Amino acid sequence: MRNDPIYFPGLNGLRAIAAIAVVLSHITLALKEFNLNPHIFGTFQDGTPKGLTLAGYGVSIFFVLSGFLITYLLQAEKEVQPINVKKFYLRRILRIWPLYYLYLVIAVTTIAILDLGLDLKSLFLYLFYAANIPFIAGTALPFLEHYWSLGVEEQFYLFWPWFNKKIEKNIVPIIVFIIAILLGTKVFLHSFYPNTLLEDIITVTRFHCMMIGALGAILYNQKNKLFLLTTDNKIYQGSCWFIVLLVAINKFHLASIIDNEIICVVALGLIIGQIRINNRIINLEINVFDFLGKISYGIYVIHPLLIFFFSKIFGRANVSPPYKYFIVYFVILSTTILISYFSYTYFEKYFLNLKKKFVIIASTASAN
Repeated sequence: MRNDPIYFPGLNGLRAIAAIAVVLSHITLALKEFNLNPHIFGTFQDGTPKGLTLAGYGVSIFFVLSGFLITYLLQAEKEVQPINVKKFYLRRILRIWPLYYLYLVIAVTTIAILDLGLDLKSLFLYLFYAANIPFIAGTALPFLEHYWSLGVEEQFYLFWPWFNKKIEKNIVPIIVFIIAILLGTKVFLHSFYPNTLLEDIITVTRFHCMMIGALGAILYNQKNKLFLLTTDNKIYQGSCWFIVLLVAINKFHLASIIDNEIICVVALGLIIGQIRINNRIINLEINVFDFLGKISYGIYVIHPLLIFFFSKIFGRANVSPPYKYFIVYFVILSTTILISYFSYTYFEKYFLNLKKKFVIIASTASAN
């Protein structure tokens, strides 16, 4: 084990941006429940309200971050000893499972008490990290629709440590080939068999997004000169932040079928810019982002129930719209952050401390 834990500056800031964007967007999509206009960010062609585009891409940012960090640690472990897959899974279990199942129990209890429709077949899939299946099938449980991304991540990690353990040579071209195959299949299906189940599966279960982060981690670990020259410069970093700005104001659209993949490449560029420091345009290594990034898992997991409960409190409140918009966004966001802080401090940390027993290459979420 290395004496000093691995720490990458600024990445908590990216987590914070993605998590907060998801919450704000889901609040926006639920504004009708507060007797407010849900179309404040525009309307899709089918008449449904738009949320924040950044939230839609926020999950892709999370995927790239996860793929980068996990792969970097696996490769670092591989440099000192064979990858211990059992300990890898124990670390993932202790990080993800406690809050996942706690919130699942609370959400299912709420569904049952309020008689909102508890599909037992879907529940079975949630129990075994296959939440992307009911999401694709349109049978997602209330308050648990967002769990699809957690299912995708856990499915990816069923094979990813083994892949890193077994592939000794040519890992970069192999990953590039797999990304190309998955992306090519997605484009082919969209072009010739649009709106089919298979297209939905590959669009939702986008392992290639995590592989983009993984590819970046390997190239960064290898100090690949071409990769670093391409990503770690002011022009590339400025371009990435310009795209993020367009996304934040709902103005990003280049080629809809690969927009998510473009955002993945942007996210990878921002990761390199943050951790290399010298050419980053915006410094995300500040206390508020560091704080929000550390509790971002809780923010992502718990916010749907809070939106629902507060809709029952504020839905019929006789408050003029400008003030009501502010109250709804502020109260839900601040309460989500507060509860996530308590969850992290008094619940998740217990399991994170247990996780240290199975660490080979130490890492830390904070510079402090």
